[in-house]
Amino acid sequence: MLMEKLIKIISNLIGQGRAFKILFNLSPMYRRTGGRLLEVSDDFRLVKIKLPLNYKTRNYVGTIYGGHMYSCADGIYMVQLINILGKNYVVWDKSATIRFKRPGDKTLYAEFLITDELLQKIEDDIKQHHEKDFHLFVNLTDKAGNIYAEIEKVIYIASKEFYQNKKKKRTAAN
Repeated sequence: MLMEKLIKIISNLIGQGRAFKILFNLSPMYRRTGGRLLEVSDDFRLVKIKLPLNYKTRNYVGTIYGGHMYSCADGIYMVQLINILGKNYVVWDKSATIRFKRPGDKTLYAEFLITDELLQKIEDDIKQHHEKDFHLFVNLTDKAGNIYAEIEKVIYIASKEFYQNKKKKRTAAN
């Protein structure tokens, strides 16, 4: 809640994307991943991150620790969708898979893009089914585009009304 209030105050001064980037990068939850948000569009549809190879991210054999490779990408799609979809939806990270393709021996980058087509699919599917798991993908690459890790995120999305009713039923059953 505090983060949301700070973002609103600062975003009025410097823009929503820049404010979010600054505050997210300062938050301990994200700082410890080793990753940094480079760019956040004002509509949250585009987020670019970087993960440098340095003393904080280096593992025993001198490459980027796999935990840093995953954690710098964790939560990004969820936060984007929460901000884009608004208060009528519930969005949760449900699961993830990472496939390491090569050792991270240099700074890595990722680009999280939410397209119009994806948003339309979410809206249509939620209208029809009220809840659904969406599989979203992102790659960690070097500047030349070589892939070092492929990450698949499963994001649960539901209409807020449906989710609240589901939660009430679950609570009543216990």
